[in-house]
Amino acid sequence: MLNALIFDVDGTLADTESAHRAAFNHAFAEVGRDWVWDEATYTKLLEVSGGKERILHYWKQVQPNLKDIDGAGVRDTVEHMHALKTAAYERAVQEGAVQLRPGVLALIEAAHREGLKMAIATTTSPVNIAALLRAALGAQWAQTFDVIEDASTAPIKKPHPQVYLQTLKRLQLPAGECLAFEDSGNGLKAALKAGLATIITPNHFTADHDFTGALRVVPSLANTTVADLRTWHAEVLATH
Repeated sequence: MLNALIFDVDGTLADTESAHRAAFNHAFAEVGRDWVWDEATYTKLLEVSGGKERILHYWKQVQPNLKDIDGAGVRDTVEHMHALKTAAYERAVQEGAVQLRPGVLALIEAAHREGLKMAIATTTSPVNIAALLRAALGAQWAQTFDVIEDASTAPIKKPHPQVYLQTLKRLQLPAGECLAFEDSGNGLKAALKAGLATIITPNHFTADHDFTGALRVVPSLANTTVADLRTWHAEVLATH
């Protein structure tokens, strides 16, 4: 029986990555670095989960002899750049640069009416989540979700399943009674490792990822109903 829906955020609930990329570039310029992440570069960097991790990964690429990887100097610089990036992203969301993907709001509302539990399982920061969902769902957005797990509560990034395992524990449901929604290869791997049947809605940046093992790969949730989800979920149960 389907009892809960578990959503990733960036790229899944909303097409956020273009705004994130612009915010990273804004932060780099603000600290006087000549780094510019074009679409091709950023698409490749999305294989690395986590904004701070992405910055450090790129830094080591452009400066292979980077010292003090484990020291305070590098860590503090990455933290500072990421804080500037987060502030720039929040401003962009407030200015209307990011909207929910087609069908997302209607599906969430329909699932809520039918009594399904809903959760967020993401490794993005609480600030990013709040900025996006406050704009999309209103000031009381958090009340829509029974469980919210994010970078502050699940620090080990996808494809590790930590965020999903913690979400399931807090929902007090087995994986077999839930569906996960993802947009990326790393997200799918994390969900599958937690035993979750997963629906993928790729975006511009993740279209070429490997989605082997997904329950469904659909362009968006625009034409997806709760009845569809129950049907797809029943297929999973029938094969086990």
